[in-house]
Amino acid sequence: MRARTTHPTQEGNHAILHGPASILLHYCGVDLHARTLYLCVLDAHGKKRLHKRVRSEPTAFLEAIEPYREGLVVGVECIFCWYWLADLCASEEIPFVLGHALYMKAIHGAKAKNDQIDSHKLAVMLRGGSFPEAYVYPRGMRATRDLLRRRLFFVRKRGELFAHIRNTFHQYNLPRPAGQLLYKKNREGLVEAFSDPMIRSTLEADLALADRYDTVIRGLERRIGAEVQVHDPETFARLQTTPGVGKVLALTLLYELHDITRFGTVQRFSSYCRLVKSQHTSDGKRTGSAGGSKIGNAHLKWAFSEAAVLFLKDNPRGQAHLHRLQRRHGKGKALSILAARIGRAVYFMLNNNQDFDDERFYART
Repeated sequence: MRARTTHPTQEGNHAILHGPASILLHYCGVDLHARTLYLCVLDAHGKKRLHKRVRSEPTAFLEAIEPYREGLVVGVECIFCWYWLADLCASEEIPFVLGHALYMKAIHGAKAKNDQIDSHKLAVMLRGGSFPEAYVYPRGMRATRDLLRRRLFFVRKRGELFAHIRNTFHQYNLPRPAGQLLYKKNREGLVEAFSDPMIRSTLEADLALADRYDTVIRGLERRIGAEVQVHDPETFARLQTTPGVGKVLALTLLYELHDITRFGTVQRFSSYCRLVKSQHTSDGKRTGSAGGSKIGNAHLKWAFSEAAVLFLKDNPRGQAHLHRLQRRHGKGKALSILAARIGRAVYFMLNNNQDFDDERFYART
């Protein structure tokens, strides 16, 4: 995956907060909401220079911070409506830092919590260098990534319809429909299996919605497929050299990762993809591993889990590899380990600009 030097990276945001002290003169914490935002601006000595609520509008925000533009950095907790403020700061050449919502314990764990307190704490963390940073996904590919996520949402909704149809057959103790309902030929004759007009109407409604989802999903796939040829066709093709990774998974990996150079190590990459479990220790003793399970990218976790299953299809060598993992680690963990190994392979492929290498993948087994 090519490095995009024109876009900010997580390491670039880190440099904003931890660079020379003379660069930053004002620290602006923003508690952002859909209609309003609360601003707190501290100077280099920690003195409050501004603390007020304004409308969530570009003009109102820029007017409020105008006296403090010199050496200003803006920090915002990652919520659903951060896009417009990040883009505004980028166009105005104001350093912008996005805060990781799940690491904001200084805010969420407080006894007293309101917009005024939260904005001040954000500014204090910015000034103190303890602001937990998240990746600011650049504007150029962000909308396509969100469209791809919407496609997955529609696919899952269509899957719910198919599950309801199958459950209806089980409910009346009828033979389950043959084949996958994803294919239209397998949906023929389903309604006629029931004589009750109410049940038939239920299935007709499910099938009509499924047909509509088919049309919408195909249209989105064509639109995204054309867009990836503009953004990064080389990486798109390289990802598909991985066994089990087709067009949809390649699109998901490309748009969710964006820039492989933002991960300093393969360990950080695997953690971000939720391919490894967290571990909590105290006094040299393990105290648990459940914490932090939601930190990371759920879409990448899904993509690599799907890739691990598809990796085994028509792949005798891959199936033998899974059997060896099952003997060592048990059946429950083997597939997760395979997904993690595929993730490591993808990391090095993109980092080294190389296609998938079978021999290298199986070399450690």
